[in-house]
This record gives sequence, C-alpha cells and structure tokens, in this order.
Amino acid sequence: MTEQMKEKFAARPVFPKRAVITGGMPYGNKALHFGHIGGYFVHADMLARFLRDRIGGENVIFVSGTDCYGSPLAEEYRKRRESGELTGTIEDFALRNHEDQKATLAAYQISLDIFAASSLPPAAGNHRAMSERFIRTLYDNGHLIRLSTAQFYDAERGVYLNGRQVVGRCPVAGCQSEKGYADECDLGHQYLPTELIDPKSTLTGKRPEMREVTNWYLKMDDFRGLLREWLTEFRERPDTRPFAARAIEEFLEPPVIYLKREYLENLPWQAGSGAGRGESVDRQTDLSGLAGSYRLEDDGKSSSVRLVFERLDARERACATLSGAGINFRTGKTLVPFRLTGNIDWGVPAPTLEGLDGLTVWVWPESLWAPISFTQTCLERAGKSADEWKKWWTGPDAHVYQFIGQDNIYFYGPAQTSLFLGMQGAKPKAAPGPDDLLLTDLIVSNHILFLNKKASSSGKVKPPMARELLDYYTPEQLRAHFLGLGLGIRSVSFQPKPLNPDAKEGDADPVLKEGNLLTNVLNRIARSCFYTAQKYTGGKLPATAPTQAALDAAACAALDYEALMARCEFHQVMNLLDAYIRNINKLWARDMKEADAADDAERRAQVLADTLHMLRLACVLIHPVAPEGAELLAEYLIPAGSGADGLDPAAFFDWANLFCPFSELVKNPADHAFKFLEPRTDFFKKHESQLPG
Repeated sequence: MTEQMKEKFAARPVFPKRAVITGGMPYGNKALHFGHIGGYFVHADMLARFLRDRIGGENVIFVSGTDCYGSPLAEEYRKRRESGELTGTIEDFALRNHEDQKATLAAYQISLDIFAASSLPPAAGNHRAMSERFIRTLYDNGHLIRLSTAQFYDAERGVYLNGRQVVGRCPVAGCQSEKGYADECDLGHQYLPTELIDPKSTLTGKRPEMREVTNWYLKMDDFRGLLREWLTEFRERPDTRPFAARAIEEFLEPPVIYLKREYLENLPWQAGSGAGRGESVDRQTDLSGLAGSYRLEDDGKSSSVRLVFERLDARERACATLSGAGINFRTGKTLVPFRLTGNIDWGVPAPTLEGLDGLTVWVWPESLWAPISFTQTCLERAGKSADEWKKWWTGPDAHVYQFIGQDNIYFYGPAQTSLFLGMQGAKPKAAPGPDDLLLTDLIVSNHILFLNKKASSSGKVKPPMARELLDYYTPEQLRAHFLGLGLGIRSVSFQPKPLNPDAKEGDADPVLKEGNLLTNVLNRIARSCFYTAQKYTGGKLPATAPTQAALDAAACAALDYEALMARCEFHQVMNLLDAYIRNINKLWARDMKEADAADDAERRAQVLADTLHMLRLACVLIHPVAPEGAELLAEYLIPAGSGADGLDPAAFFDWANLFCPFSELVKNPADHAFKFLEPRTDFFKKHESQLPG
C-alpha cells in the first residue's frame, strides 16, 4: 500500500454507532409530488442505505410519516365534502392519502423502517402521549407563556379561521412569498396574525374580523443566546449547508421595524435628539407612549430606516403605535413566540394547564416531535421496550440526520432546537447532556424547480405528481438524477423531456444523464465480465489475484466516496461514481483489446480479475443509489445459496468486507462460480418507453 493510501485510511471519517434518519413529513391532504421525492426523500434514503452498509442495518432507523393533523388536511377535506367529491370521515380521508403516499415511496424504493401517520394506528397513541409529554414538560420547566392574541374570525360563517383558511401577503420585509397564511407564509416566515397584509377568508372571500383567543406559546425570545451558541456549533458540522446557517442566523436577528424614510418627519421625535445619517443612536422614548428601548439605524442610502428593539414586546408596542397613527411599516425576521396550541377540532388534544382546556396542539410543533414517537412505534413493533427510543434520540453514541427543504428551515432550525433545549429543564444548555434530546443535523435542500419555475400545489405552477413520473422513467433513473442535481448548493430545475412543451424531438433528455451511467456503462462492464468468464474460465472466478493498482484504484474510490457521504455531498458522490465507473470501462476496453489481439490468456485473466474486483466495489458504492440493480448484480457475483460461498446481501454490501478481494471474501475461491448470465441481460433497466420499437 502506498503512503498516500495509508494517509487516506488514517483520515477516514467516524460515523455514529446508532443513527436515525428522518425526512420532513408530507401533509396528509394530497399525494406526493416530485419535490417530496426529489427534494429530500431520495437523499435521506441514500444516507440510510449507506449507513446500513457502513455501520450495520441493526444500527440504523429510517422514519417518516404523514402529517395528518391541522388546517391543510381539514380545509382540503371541507372543500371536497362540499363539492361532493368525498364521502366518509376526515379519518378516512387521512387514511386514503397516507396509503397513497406510502405506496409512492415504496415505488421509489424508499427504504423506510416505518412510514407512520400522526392520526392513525399504530403510531397515533404514542404520538398523543409524546405530545402531552412535550407540552407538560415545557410548561413545568417554565418555557411556556399563556397569551391572548387576536385570531381571524369569519363572522358570516360564525367560525374561527385557522392556518390555510386565511390568505394574504406576508408582512416580512423582502419576502417573495406567493401566499401568506394566518401566521406564516409559504416560505416559512413567522409573524403575528395582526401583521398579515390584506387578509381574506377562504370560506367567504371576505376580510375576517379579529377576535381574542388564548393559547400556549413557547418563549422563543428566551432561547436567542442558546440558539446563537448552537448555530456556532452547527456551522462546524461537515454536513451543514452554508446557506442554511445563514438563513437561521437571520431569524436570530433582534426585532426590527422597517419604516419608509418619508414617514420620519411624521414621528414624534424628541427635539435635539441629534440623530444623523449613518449613525446608530440609542433612543429611550422617541415614540410617544412607547416603553422600552430601540435604536434608529439609517445608512442614508436605503428607502427605509430600521428601528431596532431589544425585545419583541417593545417592537409590538411600537407596531401598535404606528398602526394607530396610520403609518405603514414592515417587520423583519426575528424570534416570535412559537404557538403550541390552537382551537382547531382536527388536532391532537392538548393537556389542560391552568384551567385552559379544550385546545388542540398546533400541527407544526407536534410534527417536530413526531419522528420521536414514530421511532418509539417502530421499536415497539420490533419487540423493544417503550423507552428504547431514548437510546436513539439521546446520548453520545447516537445521531439524528434530518432532511428538509429550505422553506422549513425556521421550524426545524430555531423552533425545533428551542423545543428540544426546553425539554432539558429550567436552565438548558446549548450542548445537550447524555440524557438530553439530541440536536439534529439538518440536511437542507434548496428549491427543486420545475421547468425553471418554482412549483407549488398552492401556487400558480403546479408540480408533477411523483407517480406520474414513473410513466416515463424507472425509479432508479429518477433516483440517480435527483441525487446528481446538487440541491445542497443551489436551486436546480427539473426538466423532464416528456413533460417539457418546449423540448424538441432531437433533444437529449436531461433526466437520463445520470441513469445512462447505469443502464449503458455499468451494464456493459458487468455483462463483459460475466460473458468473458463464461467463455474462458467456465464461469468461475479467475485464479489470478487483482493487481495492486486495481486494489488501490478501488480503495481510493471507496475512501473518497465515504468522505463525501460523511458531508452528505450527494452530487459529488454521483460525480465520483461517474468517473470511477467510466474509468473501469476505459481500462477494460483498452487492456482486453490488447489481450485478445495477442491471444494472451494470462493477460486476459489478469484484466478479468482486476475488472471483477473494481466491479464488485462499484456494485457496493452504487447500492444506495440504485438498490434493486445493485442487489441483482450482487446475486450474480456471489449467488445466494452457492454452497459455502453463499453470502446474504447484507454481508456482500457490508463495508467491513469492502476492501478485500474475492479470494478473501469467498471460502473456496478456486471453485467459486458466478451465476450464469443469459444474453442481453440488464442489471439496471431502462423504462419500457425508452426501448426501441
């Protein structure tokens, strides 16, 4: 082994002893679209499959589920019932959509250990208990506040409006959202209901009234310092996307009001305050009747100035004062109280605290701890105890990888982290102790666009459904393409030729680029090896050992692959696989051509031995990308049940066996026979629509 290879082996990343992988939960009001699959589920599945091969399947749990509760599903159910499209209960509607989502994930070979549903057996009971556990513990630890706030009320229908039953424009300065809802926009910005611009009821299309309701909120502002400490550590994680860290930092900014410069003269400034352009001046009572402190920031260039407050309550008093004076303004991103309860009927019942009863848990917070209750359910189904989940969600030996889209950074970043920190006690620490909930690694994807436009079920451009794509591509072709897009560094457009009205007949299909590596190049190499062995060695493993160059080339690729997987740089993994597999093909074409030209049996055996070793490693590395094809190839390389040499798939793909040649992997290398390969057999299939004739 060369010194370079020794250094690579010495620098291998360390993986956890136990890992939970989870993806953002899809709402239960609809089928899965391409963004669910291509935006995070395929990426989560790749890591889950890799870690099963790397640290052992018994040490990995991959969980997700349908987010059943809340206004999205309730509102969709109401619309369909009123239109006559649906009969049955809301539970029936949730079950139907859950089963549809589950079937779609299976069609894409997403290897979840459990795909549960928050409102349905077997997870519903655990989820209700976990919800009560969180809210009671947070209350006992002093992190909740009881607030009476204005809620939208449709006087014509005589009902309070929740979530998606109100639409308007997001009040956060600079937001490009297409829709603002009751207290969040479709890009994930949080605000108070009173700040929503031009609200309308989806029930009647009229402007709703504001009536006071009382709910429990998490005091997010109290966690600002801890969140900054956590963010410092978060930035250092190898799999953190820089854009995600920057987005989180924006939410940790102090409370701000953006005020048009033209309104400055209308404000009751104190005489002789001396504020000048470019200065940052502390002002204690510049706004009439306003308690608390703020400072004016004016760069002299922007059309707006900034009123920066020390605390959120001071900013809210300023908002009320400005609104009362008829002065327009916008607010900035900051930490606002995170609502935990609501009055929607379709929700997890909230515990009664201080006599406040009849509430349900708001869908967002309960979806954040749902992966814990789903993990608990998964382990119970395997015969484990009720508290076994703690081994996976606490302690130094465990790790949680959470795959999300960028629109949900606020919820899985500041909100979830504050919830988990608050479970520690009255005085939490940014670094969890051995019995505290782990703070998850957030693997964030940028937007996956459709034909260069942002697609959304609630927006102008509708996304294609995930099942629809399987009419044109195989799951493995789509998996390879989605993994190669590089969503960890930028937003990328998905441009399937069959769905692109601007595509010309002679144009190549961009979606097939990565899949062609499998269906063309890797298939060709594999067939060549098997057919050559069947012709010259009786279909058996050649007696010749692979050269050191072949061993090193394979090991180098595996170690580089492993380092990229530790950073969750999936597009770079696809680039590495492309280079490695094409190099195998190049070496085979060159070296076997020379051996055949000279009719050199010894040389031919050496080329076959080298290529088989590199092919076997390629099979292991491609396994998380194209599991079905890789497992079929493995079955031919080491047939199951072939006497003493038979290996089960887990042993074949186990990284503990990765760097040894066939002669060490099988017990009887001199007699090891490959499974006979019929002519024109493909391990990695093309879609039937892509076949000639």
